[in-house]
Amino acid sequence: MDRVLYVAASGAKQILQAQTVATHNLANINTVGFQADLAGFQARQLSGPGLDSRTYAVAEGVGVTSGKGVIQTTGRPLDVAVNGDGWIAVQAPDGSEAYTRAGNLKVNINGQLTTGVGHPVLGVGGPIVIPEYEKLEIGADGTISVRPIGQQPNTLAVVGRIKLVSPDPSGLVKGTDGLLRTRDNVPAQASNEVTLISGSLEGSNVNGVEAMVNMIGFARQFEMAVQIMQSARQMDEQAARLMDLG
Repeated sequence: MDRVLYVAASGAKQILQAQTVATHNLANINTVGFQADLAGFQARQLSGPGLDSRTYAVAEGVGVTSGKGVIQTTGRPLDVAVNGDGWIAVQAPDGSEAYTRAGNLKVNINGQLTTGVGHPVLGVGGPIVIPEYEKLEIGADGTISVRPIGQQPNTLAVVGRIKLVSPDPSGLVKGTDGLLRTRDNVPAQASNEVTLISGSLEGSNVNGVEAMVNMIGFARQFEMAVQIMQSARQMDEQAARLMDLG
């Protein structure tokens, strides 16, 4: 009887976690450059005295979806969208190098180029600092050019180049901060093959309909697991009554 409880109880627990992932994806359907999370399950045997005859389920993150969000034109000079595969390198809060597809960039009060949520954007030599300017352009290769204050209209100076990378998606893991990192924490090499679309933003790659269907499916699976546990309890009670009759 306890075998049934192990399967049903552990299954219900992991289904709740999977539903949390689906809910998180749906909540970020309008987040710029958001990559939907994926979750998978594995069966594990419970080790202990006697035979390993008890099995439970374990939820494991399997990365993010590789689909691309819809690119929308904004006309804002600091907005960029990654064209095809690739990532923008940023500095994570812990100082490590991480990657994102969120291209809603801005310049903070210190002149540092950051993402919309404040992560410093990295160049070849570290975080990019933008001097005061009258005009700014970001090229397809990530080159940032500005027209300094007081200069002629045709005067443009290159102040940096955004580090663009194209690591194998299977070698990336997503952190709790929403940024991706390499599994071995070794910074990816800059790639000349990754390009940007200036004046545009990539939306979330979450499929709203699919996320809703998943949530409904998980809710039904959870109900089934609870029903199995209730049936196991009823059978256990009936078996106990039969034993009392003996």
